[in-house]
Amino acid sequence: MEEAQVTVDGVTHAAPRPFMVIATQNPVEQAGTYPLPEAQLDRFLMKASVGYPSRAAMAEILDGSAAKRLKPLLDSGQVVRLADLAAQTYTERAVLEYVAALAEATREDDSATLGVSTRGAIGMVRCARVWAAAQGRHFVLPDDIKALAAPVWAHRIVVDPDAAFSGATAQGVIARALSSVPAPAVSA
Repeated sequence: MEEAQVTVDGVTHAAPRPFMVIATQNPVEQAGTYPLPEAQLDRFLMKASVGYPSRAAMAEILDGSAAKRLKPLLDSGQVVRLADLAAQTYTERAVLEYVAALAEATREDDSATLGVSTRGAIGMVRCARVWAAAQGRHFVLPDDIKALAAPVWAHRIVVDPDAAFSGATAQGVIARALSSVPAPAVSA
């Protein structure tokens, strides 16, 4: 696995392993914040919405008791070992071609002005390897790709404004790709 690095004021620094950036986005009261350009959105591996906590969970958050009970489940060394294990998860050529065909289908969709990039396809394969390993498998299935398509790709697709006005969405572009591209049969 390649080592992460960051550059600040022209000086490059090695980043520790594991290295992860998590960003939050508040869709309300965006004064002073601006939507990211497509090229920057494409650099985010996934986009997930966590929603609101239940009333009981909110009361615990407000009380501070939820934070007091938090204990680490893994240390950084264990995270690195799990990442290395996931990177070794086998991905059959037919599954790689399936990912490529799906990405291409999003780019060819009439509702999309920008479909899934090569970076997005690479991100999909990486996520699918982690997903498969988390399921206790040493290989990726087409169903893994289907399960991850929206969280890994929806934020990367730009829907044509006229199509969006008519109700088109990035999730719709993904759904059409998934229904039009046949999933390969793979051997376990």
